Amino acid sequence: MRLKTAALLVLLGLLTMLAGIGQLTFWAPSETVTASVPSDTKAAPLTVIDQKLIALHDGPVKIKIQGEGNFTVATGRPDDVNAWVGKTAHTTLTGVSADQKSLEVSSADGEATAPSPAGSDLWVSTEDGSGELDYTWNPPADGEWSLLVASDGTKPAPSSISMTFPNNATTPWAVPLIVLGIIIILIGAALPFIAKALINRRRDGEDDGRGNADETTSLPVQSPADDTTPVGETKKEGPALRVTAVAAALAAVMVGGTAVAAQATTTPQPSASSAPAAADGGTPVMLESQLQRILEQVASTVDAADAAKDAAKLAPRVDKMELQVRTANYKIRSTVSAYEPRMPVRATKLQSSVISTKRDWPRTVFALTQGDGNVVPQVLTLVQLSPRENYKLWGTAPLQPGTNFPSFPVPREGTQPVPASDKTGLAYSGNEALGILGEMLTNPDSPNRSKLADGQSSPYIAGALAYQADTVKNGTSANFKFTHTPVTNQTVVLRTADGGALVVGRLDFAFEGTPKAAGDKLLLEDDSAVFAGGKETTTGMVLNFAESVAVYIPPAGSADPMKLVAATRGLVGASFK
Repeated sequence: MRLKTAALLVLLGLLTMLAGIGQLTFWAPSETVTASVPSDTKAAPLTVIDQKLIALHDGPVKIKIQGEGNFTVATGRPDDVNAWVGKTAHTTLTGVSADQKSLEVSSADGEATAPSPAGSDLWVSTEDGSGELDYTWNPPADGEWSLLVASDGTKPAPSSISMTFPNNATTPWAVPLIVLGIIIILIGAALPFIAKALINRRRDGEDDGRGNADETTSLPVQSPADDTTPVGETKKEGPALRVTAVAAALAAVMVGGTAVAAQATTTPQPSASSAPAAADGGTPVMLESQLQRILEQVASTVDAADAAKDAAKLAPRVDKMELQVRTANYKIRSTVSAYEPRMPVRATKLQSSVISTKRDWPRTVFALTQGDGNVVPQVLTLVQLSPRENYKLWGTAPLQPGTNFPSFPVPREGTQPVPASDKTGLAYSGNEALGILGEMLTNPDSPNRSKLADGQSSPYIAGALAYQADTVKNGTSANFKFTHTPVTNQTVVLRTADGGALVVGRLDFAFEGTPKAAGDKLLLEDDSAVFAGGKETTTGMVLNFAESVAVYIPPAGSADPMKLVAATRGLVGASFK
């Protein structure tokens, strides 16, 4: 019976260990689960894969998309994707069904078409497919991300989409079962030897008892004659069989439940990486890699237009002041060959990226670049007016010689914008700063002159004042008036790392001349004559310049004056009175 008990324990141990090994091998759950869009999903021009779905499991997500013709998969922040979708009809993939075989879908009615999302500056990256695309999703940076799938915006977006996720199912009983099986096998293997040792010990004890009966009291030992087991019944080995029964019961329970445990799948929670980058909505409006891509496209557009002296070529990527100044420059150079071209726009070397955290529109970023043809680094102002428009270059301003560009928070953290009229935490508001600059350029004896560093600290201010003074001195037969007026709707303010701010904007510089007496004449230079239609006037003239400026504002409480960081001007018009 002891050998049978030992054999049974070894068998149970093997079965238990096999159950544990099975959970890690042939009973192991699949490493991935695949869910697909239901076949009856309503067609729409746009499909959104929600950030909660793609962040449902840790690790990469494989997405298979099938559709007719060409299509695009774009990666963007959830609010960017939603803003771009707008009122267009769309399908949103929101989650996975309980059996993890189907993707949960919601549909929204709306406009039947949308522009193609290909080429939009909102996207961190895009993948193009034709007919079929196998796409592996990995988050490009921290924070939340969504995907937008579309054809050209007029045709239905691909409707056959499946997503393969890492399976979060676990096998918690595998190792315990293997360990328990080994223990039971060891007990079964050792049982005959232990039993034999106990019998020998008992016999030795009986022999010792007989030899020392006069000295030792013998314990009663049950003899075969005293066995009261009824005829036909097997004598029970109490302790051994009880151990075997307990082990068998425990093993049976574990083996019986192992298949269910192996197939159980926990409900996944969104991974930690899906948390918003900042609870207050302070996520930068783009990654630095996006800015570099946008700068390259802007620089390429401006290069082509400069080479052809064709303002129409600027339209896709240039607007406002920069468009006006370069258009005027092309017009002058088409007549006056010696006229100096505008400083070229370069994407490299990118020396500083100033990315706003203002997530509504319009959005603004600054870039400081210096490349071929840039004697000094140049401040570029890029503005995106709405989600479906791309960033355009609004202004360029070369850094003042000997001036350092302010330090800003790192691009991945972004820079806080400040309303142009707000001076919270600042010595002056953005509007006040440009007003003081305009006043100083207009009136050399301005009472606010001490608030803004000038002279050698600001070559542009010194040069503008000298130009105006020389004009008055040399123009003895005319009266002159100079005004520098801020254009408030083109003013942008972003905070610097020290708590101050950089305000970038435009001043309109008007230069008026009127003859002092009848018959006096005013002579225009060749560049101004292009706009005025002649070089002489006896009635007076007006020259118009656009000034692109950037002013550093110290934090509140600082004794330092403001400083003109970058500035330039361009002739944009001339006329006779």
